Amino acid sequence: MRLHRLLLGLCLGIDATTATALVSEPGDVAVIPSWDIQSSETVGTDLEALSRPGVDTTTWHEVDSSRCTLMGCLIQAGVYRENGLFFSNALQSFNSSQFKVPWIYRKEFALEPSAGQHFHIQTHGINSGADVYVNGQEIVTKETQSGAYVGSSYDITSIAEDRNALAVRVYPTDYNYDFALGFVDWNPYPPDNGTGVWRNVEVKQTGPVALGPLRVTTQVGLPIENSSAVVGLKATATNLEDREVTLELKGTVSLEEGGRNYNLNQTVTIPPLGTAELALSTTLNKPAVWWPRQWGEQPLYLGQLSASVDGALSDKVEQTFGIRQVTSKLTSNNDTIFYVNGYPFQVSGAGYSADIFLRWDTAKFTTQAKLMLDLGLNTVRLEGKNEHPELYEVADRLGLMVLPGWECCDKWEAWTYNEDLAVKSEWTGADYTIANRSMYHEALMQQGHPSVLGYLVGSDYWPDDTAAEMYYHSLKAADWQGPIIASASERGFPAILGPSGLKMAGPYDWVPPNYWYDVEPAEDRLGAAFGFGSELGAGVGTPEISSLKKFLSESDLEDLWKNPNKGLYHMSTSVSSFYDRKIYNDGLWNRYGAPSSLEDYLLKAQIMDYEATRSQFEGFSALWSAERPATGLIYWMLNNAWPSLHWNLFDYYLHQAGSYFGAKVGARKEHVVYDYNGKLVYLINHSLDRKGSRSVTVDAIDKSGKTIYSSHKVVKTEPNTSKVILDLASALGSITDVAFLRLVLSDDKKAVLSRNVYWLAATIDTLDWDNSDWFFTPVTEYANFTALNDLPAAKVSVTLATPRSHRCEAAKNISVVVENHSKVPAFFIRLNLVDKDGEDVLPVLWSDNYVTLWPGEKLELKVEGEGGAAVQVSGGNIKKANVYL
Repeated sequence: MRLHRLLLGLCLGIDATTATALVSEPGDVAVIPSWDIQSSETVGTDLEALSRPGVDTTTWHEVDSSRCTLMGCLIQAGVYRENGLFFSNALQSFNSSQFKVPWIYRKEFALEPSAGQHFHIQTHGINSGADVYVNGQEIVTKETQSGAYVGSSYDITSIAEDRNALAVRVYPTDYNYDFALGFVDWNPYPPDNGTGVWRNVEVKQTGPVALGPLRVTTQVGLPIENSSAVVGLKATATNLEDREVTLELKGTVSLEEGGRNYNLNQTVTIPPLGTAELALSTTLNKPAVWWPRQWGEQPLYLGQLSASVDGALSDKVEQTFGIRQVTSKLTSNNDTIFYVNGYPFQVSGAGYSADIFLRWDTAKFTTQAKLMLDLGLNTVRLEGKNEHPELYEVADRLGLMVLPGWECCDKWEAWTYNEDLAVKSEWTGADYTIANRSMYHEALMQQGHPSVLGYLVGSDYWPDDTAAEMYYHSLKAADWQGPIIASASERGFPAILGPSGLKMAGPYDWVPPNYWYDVEPAEDRLGAAFGFGSELGAGVGTPEISSLKKFLSESDLEDLWKNPNKGLYHMSTSVSSFYDRKIYNDGLWNRYGAPSSLEDYLLKAQIMDYEATRSQFEGFSALWSAERPATGLIYWMLNNAWPSLHWNLFDYYLHQAGSYFGAKVGARKEHVVYDYNGKLVYLINHSLDRKGSRSVTVDAIDKSGKTIYSSHKVVKTEPNTSKVILDLASALGSITDVAFLRLVLSDDKKAVLSRNVYWLAATIDTLDWDNSDWFFTPVTEYANFTALNDLPAAKVSVTLATPRSHRCEAAKNISVVVENHSKVPAFFIRLNLVDKDGEDVLPVLWSDNYVTLWPGEKLELKVEGEGGAAVQVSGGNIKKANVYL
């Protein structure tokens, strides 16, 4: 047989004698590095034949990627272009009928079979189900390999040869009937519904005994700074032989950055074809403690287990982990509060979206995570998009907490009591099995990562008692040590888990800045700043013109400001409450005046977005120490799956705009903020170690620059608290049209810790709480900011602070000085770093942006970005200019 395969391979130009084996030693794991894919309509359905080496695949699509959905694969192969698919409404007319039939993923690879060696195919989730064949033999069918998160290991030793072929037939995904990764109303559904090998398929080699994934447990006391840590290394060992074996087990725990190694040993006897649970433990004295980035460092340990039989290595597994403790509890108001290393942890985060075609890019996510940390956020929520191990590895190293969980609005929540589904395919016995296997696989992938804050086993709805008990026991079987929470909403809960302590009461569309501070009576105040808001926001995130031109046509751009109530394809789906910008535009037109041009519209949109996100993050921060604390918020959303006109803190291209810089001001570690509702000033401290004397300077001026109020106060700050320090009700009572309020917080060495400028009208927006809907609260009377349209012109200069002689060395880090030379405020100055061709430099980090300057004031702003040639300057009452570097 092998001679026949060799001759066939030579005929097709494949030299099986010289091909490098994909794995070569026990413990080796290799990812299938690339695929050939083709529709079953073209190549047929005979997987027995298609999975034999030597099949001619010259007419197949060659994909240089280890994991991709059908659409992702075809884009990678050059069949489609992202820019074309995303432009205007092109995706709306895409022919998706080609994905109504199964497709085949195929790859040939070499192995070196020998006595005592075993080979395994390992899956980690295939959408929505798959038949897997190797060398003409059926390995598993879609009834077992079903669900986006089901991962399994299949022993192929008996059919492994020098040259091997793997064929995976994937079946069309339907979000209503399959356990997949849906997008609800975030964006249009991808034409393939995410069908395909979206996670890696691996080949593993072992000796007589195979080890399952390494499970790491850590136990620490409090206070954690003075505690030792007990570290456990666990795995399931499977004897693959029909004879008894004695296993020599070695474990190692070591700090990545160096130091003492902790070595562990054990001998275990396993019966023929039996399994054994392995467990080793050791105590670490004065361990290096892992902290969220805002609180400390992120030291990581490496845990390793190796198993030998008869003196020869049989398998090995490893996992990085951190020493930390995460817990949660319900407050007296039934709100969840998290604790990290024993300290109350106010979650300040945002909801993450996977790419619309489920393409993973580690570098892009790393940038997104760094942008979150630059924003001052500490947590990213994954609603059903649990992604890949790399996400958690990046989060571990950067100190970003992750809150994963299952998704809403499709098969995952097809409960009898869920009345929100258009199609409700209630679970069968087979469905419970798939969901349970999904939970166990995800738990194994995530449980060792110190960045993981907990797991939400439901989103909009809680799992029924059967599913909840199943999830709970699967998590515990995987040695899950973090909180397990019933859902992201308050609708109900299963008996085994109790109330979630999270609220999902909106808003998702525009609300005015004072919304967040209006907290009484709580039963009517929905998403206002109390308790834990699991997904909420004012529906903002308007991209700037440089990004808009990448995905909108000229007529689309005109519609933004000339047809304010028109449904827009780059909003949510056409059946969604968020298909148009009517609620948002009502606020813009009424508060800031009808726009006179697209440029004017985008300026006003950025002003709206800035104040919306700033007030949300400030409101929750300000009320952290309230009688009913604001224990956490997840801003809806962090990013978009594709180019979108709303729901982001930075756009699809990673360009930041008003929503980003408003949130960045609102989430600062030490801060002073203005409560629109009560006209109070709050002092905020998100640190664990900063305390002592602080100076707060408050200034208010009118639009001509005349002083309305000025004061200076010295206060004491305490770690991890917020408190009221000033009442400005009488000071700001004389506003007739528009005034500006500046709050500056400095430390005892006069270093500025935060600077914050508000524009205030004579009255605040009036909210009609009684007529709130699930996604917004109506405004019956809008605050009037139209006087901003008549601000006197301000003269502003932008100069480089970096000496010319150092600019080459400082090309990635530049400082610019923005100075107002006028007697009137310079309102909402926008700075944009561009390259020599005038294109946005991306990614980029600004220390601050979209700033408002007092008369005669100057600020030094730092910008970090590669390839910058000029800074574009624009704003509310200044002339546009380019400053060349």
